[in-house]
Amino acid sequence: MSSAQHDPSPSLVASSLAHRVPDLGALELLLAVARLGSLGAAAREVGITQPAASSRIRSMERQLGVALVDRSPRGSRLTDAGALVTDWARRIVEAAEAFDAGAQALRDRRDSRLRVAASMTIAEYLLPGWLLALRAQRPDTAVSLLAGNSAAVAARLLSDEADLGFVEGLTVPTGLDSVVIAHDRLIVVTAPAHPWARRRRPLAAEELASTPLILREKGSGTRQVLDAALGGLARPLIELSSTTAVKAAAVSGAGRRC
Repeated sequence: MSSAQHDPSPSLVASSLAHRVPDLGALELLLAVARLGSLGAAAREVGITQPAASSRIRSMERQLGVALVDRSPRGSRLTDAGALVTDWARRIVEAAEAFDAGAQALRDRRDSRLRVAASMTIAEYLLPGWLLALRAQRPDTAVSLLAGNSAAVAARLLSDEADLGFVEGLTVPTGLDSVVIAHDRLIVVTAPAHPWARRRRPLAAEELASTPLILREKGSGTRQVLDAALGGLARPLIELSSTTAVKAAAVSGAGRRC
């Protein structure tokens, strides 16, 4: 006879144990009876009806082949066998709780990635330095970055696709908490050959509003600030999705004739 014929497989052993060992719910109920001295109180603690609790105890007694609880008008008390089983049950429940805590720790480690969403300007110019500082202080923190304009960042936060967001602008959508961490300035840049590059007097808002400009797209914090400053009268010559693209277009002379 081969060893495979007389050595039980793991699946057969597990199946056999499942028939002989009560489930955790039944063991927790028995522990509650031992602690409270009442089947009704134990049933309320574990969130089931008293008839269901009685049925579960009887089923466990049939499964084990011994009486576990003596029931009387004065309450419920454990039999000698029940006291012994309760002691074993406590160890099993404690082991199950330890198992669950360990599994939760594994899940927490798997899910410990910090999901950061940032507007394009912040993602391009500020976030790399911030992430290096975070790595120095918390080397075990993994970070995933989602970049988009400020409106897209807010949408990701509201839909729980990100844990933390960085935007620039004047307002924060309803439903989000915010704190100001820095201040920035919005300036006009031009190619060296542009007429504005040689002027010495400041640009008036009216002149900016009447001139076609290379702008960030609607939804960006940069565009929001400019539109607020110009009363919504900014005239886009080109709309681009990043500050780097705006600067590159200006350097190329795209707005030279405007």
